[in-house]
This record gives sequence, structure tokens and C-alpha cells, in this order.
Amino acid sequence: MIPFDRTWPYETVQKDVYVRECPFCGSENVLLPLRTKDLQPIREGAKKLLVFPCCYSRVTIVDNDPDYLLADQPLRGRRTDRT
Repeated sequence: MIPFDRTWPYETVQKDVYVRECPFCGSENVLLPLRTKDLQPIREGAKKLLVFPCCYSRVTIVDNDPDYLLADQPLRGRRTDRT
């Protein structure tokens, strides 16, 4: 079973990948340094280090589906409110 606390919803717009809210700082509409072409290799087993551009928090993405990214650490309830 996939641990829900390690997932985060994402959206694609053309070739860009966005999250509505950063799980670490709460910034809205964050453009991730991922492209849609990067999602398929992750789905096939490759891991990808993702650095959120809003607060520079890091997480390793280990899997994804059309709606969620799966990380190697919990993302829900992690907000640190860095300013």
C-alpha cells in the first residue's frame, strides 16, 4: 500500500509541472524544475531529486501517477513556514 503522507498532487500545463502549494513553505502555484518528459522515467523506476524553487527544500521523487508524486519522505504536515 502506498503511504498517503508521502504523496503530493501535481498538475501539468503543456510541458511544465506545477504544484498548487509547496508542502514545505506553503507558497502557491509553484513551477517545479521538472518537465513532463521527466515523469515517465520516474514512473519506470528512476529516482529524481526535486528542489522546490520557493524555499529550496529537497525531496527525492521515487514514483508518480497522473495525479500524484510519491516521495521518499512524508510531505503532509511538514510545513516549516520559512520566511
